Amino acid sequence: MKENPARAVVIAYGRALRSQFNGKMLLLSIVPFLLSLALWGSLLYLGFQPLLDALQTLFAEHDMYRLSGGLLGAIGLGVLKTVVVPLIAMLLLLPLMIVTTLLFMGVAAMPVIVRHVALRQFPSLEKKCGGSLAGSLVTSLGAFAVFLLAWVVTLPLYALAPLALLVQMALWGWLSARVMTYDALAEHASADERAAITRSRRLPLLAIGMVSGALGALPGIVWVGGTVLSVVLFPFLAALSIWLYLMIFIFTGLWFQYYCLQALADLRAGAAADGGAGFVAN
Repeated sequence: MKENPARAVVIAYGRALRSQFNGKMLLLSIVPFLLSLALWGSLLYLGFQPLLDALQTLFAEHDMYRLSGGLLGAIGLGVLKTVVVPLIAMLLLLPLMIVTTLLFMGVAAMPVIVRHVALRQFPSLEKKCGGSLAGSLVTSLGAFAVFLLAWVVTLPLYALAPLALLVQMALWGWLSARVMTYDALAEHASADERAAITRSRRLPLLAIGMVSGALGALPGIVWVGGTVLSVVLFPFLAALSIWLYLMIFIFTGLWFQYYCLQALADLRAGAAADGGAGFVAN
């Protein structure tokens, strides 16, 4: 009997939520957090003020203070005109922070997540190794490039907070489904099996990504919102945002891992029921 797609998503969510509070998973954020903190602490110490200076010069030379002040005043956010430059700096830095944190998480955490889920729930699932580190890097970098471009293009939507949240959810949903589906299936599925699951489970995978996207939007909103109140809070909010992103990434990785390996097990069971026709390991 074919499982209901929504039920499969919910079951994977419950398994991921339980695993999130496993001691190993809680400790898993430490190394990526320290790497991200070291990188961004150095970059912000050396480059944040020059970035602010460059933006202030750009605004002064092109009369953008008047234009931005008029726009913000027209939508009832005139109070933000005094922090418009640091706010734009935050919005430019945020996607870069997301990308580097996700890269560190992928290198340091995803292999542990794959082993944890496979041993805990799918110990007998055959490994066909249809993915590779090179394939993961190509998939990730291509998705990140599209994500960053879309992020920059949609920056003006932050003037309308609800719309900005929806856009972030959509971007995160696409990015998460694109990157994490590959990583979740790289070790256990063949290339043909991965393609079949990606094609047949497109909507559930996107739904997982969208919900994760809603969670992933929260640290950025906290960070940017805190910066509006006080630029002095920026370093602390940046560190808090990095940690929150990591915890959300780990949960998202667990959710995709449980869902994708269950989908793979179902696919193979279906192929065996049909007489063994189906997929051959590459």
